[in-house]
Amino acid sequence: MKKIISLFLLLALFSCEDALVEKPKSIAVETFYNTKLEMESAIAAIYAPLRTGNVFGMNYISLIECFTDYQYGRGSWAINSDFQGLNATNIGRTDGVWTDVYRSIRNANIVIMNAPKGTQLTATDKSQSVAEAKFLRAFSYFLLVRNWSGVPIRTEANYDELEVGRSSEADVYQLIISDLKEAETNLPDSPSAPGRASKWVAKTLLADVYFYRGMNTEAASKAAEVITSKKYSLVPVKAVNDYYKIFGVDVVTTTEEVFYFKFSHENGGSYTMMLHHPGSKLCGGGGWYGIYTDSDKNPIIKNWDQADLRRGLWYNWNIGLGTNSLLTLKFIDPAAPSASANANDIPVYRYGDVLLLSAEAECRATGKVSADAMERLNMVHRRAYGYDPLTVSPVDFKLSDYDKDSFIDLVIKERCYETACEGKRWFDLKRLGSAKLKAIIKANTGKDVADKQFLWPIPVAELNYNSKINPTTDQNPGY
Repeated sequence: MKKIISLFLLLALFSCEDALVEKPKSIAVETFYNTKLEMESAIAAIYAPLRTGNVFGMNYISLIECFTDYQYGRGSWAINSDFQGLNATNIGRTDGVWTDVYRSIRNANIVIMNAPKGTQLTATDKSQSVAEAKFLRAFSYFLLVRNWSGVPIRTEANYDELEVGRSSEADVYQLIISDLKEAETNLPDSPSAPGRASKWVAKTLLADVYFYRGMNTEAASKAAEVITSKKYSLVPVKAVNDYYKIFGVDVVTTTEEVFYFKFSHENGGSYTMMLHHPGSKLCGGGGWYGIYTDSDKNPIIKNWDQADLRRGLWYNWNIGLGTNSLLTLKFIDPAAPSASANANDIPVYRYGDVLLLSAEAECRATGKVSADAMERLNMVHRRAYGYDPLTVSPVDFKLSDYDKDSFIDLVIKERCYETACEGKRWFDLKRLGSAKLKAIIKANTGKDVADKQFLWPIPVAELNYNSKINPTTDQNPGY
């Protein structure tokens, strides 16, 4: 089944990606974007750069996980956990992220420009193709703006221009929100295949954009649309191994999957290699154990209730730093044929994310804790202890015990446990503001966070070849 799912993504690699690089204009005019199959291939080419080793295949999500307070980077990744900004090696990694995300944006722009011209496409085909391209363009810009702030905006109007000035952060968000509003209107009610966008995926991303921007009323409203649609539900868990019904390498999709990047052994990623030691045999390609934690020194891990099944998704392995070192079991692939062929899908949004986002955003918007907000938090919490998410349990938090501030702190703690190793924690802390992020990181790691840590440097190649970006005044602070 995973092989079948991957066929859509392989089209991007072999049917049109190279051609789009070489001569997008001639293809658009002469041979491409006319039939449904051609359009599917063109859309697949938007997804493909986001799945590379530079982005969700490994480097991007690995970097974000090194910036957390519950685990650390090792080897060439270790310096990231000092929170003093990026060194040359890791700047090279962020440069790769920038390049591949802009490749995705370029391919999205080509679809947006040419889909309406398709001679054998129905009106619905055209509108849905444009909507999916705009969803992916919005997703790509959301990745860029949170890590670089304002960036050059390249749309279908200027996609082939090399020299484009740096836009403000506000302008980037304006484009993101505009694209997502069109996407949620015109995308289908259900994705055409696992890993594809739907209107509910677009609504979830829009809720997250609002949430990160502090637009809590809008975020709560949009998340509520997703929840009340009843399109999703939490997968029941009774034991630690049941989490492989969610994260297992053979899982095609689940009731709680909102949006994942899909991988297979034939078209795989390397992130799982970062999480394991070769001696564990939990990753067929071996393991780089580039990210780890410590059960004795890290207060988040040390204070994590052992009865929480999510705590059971960590295992002791001495990586040369002592017997208290822990690696994660959340993503394992013992049958992976090579280091770059791990078939673990990478979650971007799960239903648990939506429930916790809704609970926190509503509380922030109203200034109080509602029964609905508490219930949504408890649904996630119950599942983590092996209880039915929809039934009152002995581990439920009580509404009377919390006010606005203590409830928000509780949700943020629960988000840390629920989304560990999924690239969420750093952004959860960033949206709290620099002062609170610094205080939390200091409390949990003993490290001071430098101001330059908050943004990544604009690549030197962009500065060299784009004269509309000034290397002195447009570069991010500290670089």
